[in-house]
Amino acid sequence: MSSPFASTRFSFLDRSRTREGYDGPQALRDTVALAGTAEALGYHRFWVSEHHSVPGVAGSAPTVLAAAVAAATSTIRVGTGGVMLPNHQPFVVAEQFGVLASLFPGRIDMGLGRSVGFTDGIRRALGRDKEDAGAFAGQLAELLGWLDGTQQVHPQVHARPAEGLRVPPYVLATGEGAAIAAAAGLPLVVGDLRGREKLIRAVEEYRAGFRPSVWARDPYVIVAGTVAVAGTEGEARRLLVPEAWSMAYARTHGSFPPLAPAGRIEALAMTRKERELFEGGLGGHLAGTEGRVASGLEQAIERTGADEVLVTTSTYDREALVDSMGRLARIVGLGPASAAVGVAEQEVVPRG
Repeated sequence: MSSPFASTRFSFLDRSRTREGYDGPQALRDTVALAGTAEALGYHRFWVSEHHSVPGVAGSAPTVLAAAVAAATSTIRVGTGGVMLPNHQPFVVAEQFGVLASLFPGRIDMGLGRSVGFTDGIRRALGRDKEDAGAFAGQLAELLGWLDGTQQVHPQVHARPAEGLRVPPYVLATGEGAAIAAAAGLPLVVGDLRGREKLIRAVEEYRAGFRPSVWARDPYVIVAGTVAVAGTEGEARRLLVPEAWSMAYARTHGSFPPLAPAGRIEALAMTRKERELFEGGLGGHLAGTEGRVASGLEQAIERTGADEVLVTTSTYDREALVDSMGRLARIVGLGPASAAVGVAEQEVVPRG
């Protein structure tokens, strides 16, 4: 029986997490450098994220950061995971991706999400409120109309240079997002791997409701999650420690701290609640030695039928992260040519 890795793409999403001793600007430079590493290892695409006023995350302008990543690389696909559409006017988003696709033809992906700012203050600063997430499906339809030239709400207005360009769209889904992606006939990005049963239900709902469109003839599923590979189980666990503590701290103190070294976190005197959340944050990921991760990945791909795996690992030790990425590339058989091979999937057909 052949390995599922042969027919599965592997990609990387970096959230531009800040680290103790390294500020936000350095986090953004680290993201650009990591994209070069992903390209050299043969990953298929490299995406960046959007977060506003989050103390531990520097990536607030994903299309700007994607431009820097694309300029620093040459073959890997580059995109957003994602632009949170409720925070923006679809017309402006179309223009931004039109510029990106014009500057870096055939390499730009448009990942779109439906989240809004996570506090009232952030939402007010963005000019949005919680209810705006419910307008995502309509905003998505408008955005696609700007790209393929079918929008009729604003006669004689055109999103230039976006109209007619091939900018593959993807929907980042939690909850009802899977149904929206299916109805629009778009590829689905769903995670994380820890909630396996919930993830499988979302994928099944998406495939059952998928309607072929000019953007995609068939369902396409990207499963996102943390993957940590090291020489020993203990080393792999230490890769997970900084993010697990950051999440635990955020849930007990209300803000994300910069990622801290694993050794310092392990020496902390945590409260019972902190310890409970921290230990919970360490569980359920694909982490361990190469053999263990290979087995876990095969099971995850077979159960979800994923077409692609989007790795979202964040940690303090950048050398250990690069080593993990290299080990994963070796496990799944990536090579330097992989990122440049294949079709520009789910392309829009220019009209007129």
